[in-house]
Amino acid sequence: MSNDSVTEQLTEAGRRIEHDSFAIVDAEAGAHAYGPEQWQVVRRMIHATADFEFNGLTRFHPEAVAAGLRAIRSGAPIVADVEMICVGLSRPRLDHFGMTVHQFIADPDVIAGARAENTTRAVQAMRKARSAGLLDGGIVAVGNAPTALREVVRMIREEGLRPALIVGMPVGFVAAAESKAETAALDSVPWIVTEGRKGGSTLVVAALHALLALAEAAS
Repeated sequence: MSNDSVTEQLTEAGRRIEHDSFAIVDAEAGAHAYGPEQWQVVRRMIHATADFEFNGLTRFHPEAVAAGLRAIRSGAPIVADVEMICVGLSRPRLDHFGMTVHQFIADPDVIAGARAENTTRAVQAMRKARSAGLLDGGIVAVGNAPTALREVVRMIREEGLRPALIVGMPVGFVAAAESKAETAALDSVPWIVTEGRKGGSTLVVAALHALLALAEAAS
């Protein structure tokens, strides 16, 4: 099965539009330095945003795709910083691999902890995810909150946390670029990041859907 044949489109017209869209991305993107599987991720990100700058802005740890596929096939949990990622992911495809998606940003105990410690809800949400046993061996998906990404990096460096993969693409002007640079400096944990200010939950969802499609195509 080719990667292009794995799709959420339920009609022939929808599949044709998606196929044609990917063909346009391939044609207009031109040369790139990504491997075949990495390009499946990047072009889906371009497809989701119509922004060709992600051909170049997207960076991969050498083991990122392989680690992501192993995690998906093992049914690893996904921990997101915001609900938008959870809602955007394909439920049938997650169910196919027995995967669950979690976010804790609006939980009352997370809000209370952030107020008590003068931190952000995103920091407390990632701490709660670790306490729940979801981060070690799980996939971290951050599209909005740089503080969530920085807290995961801190736990990796200081506490021995070992997620299977980080998809770190927070968008914004305060610490977004810095949090992704810190993630990209990690050797011990695989990651996929976008450089600079650009990012967002849409990109994280696109990257994860690309990995899910690759895993399904190989199954």
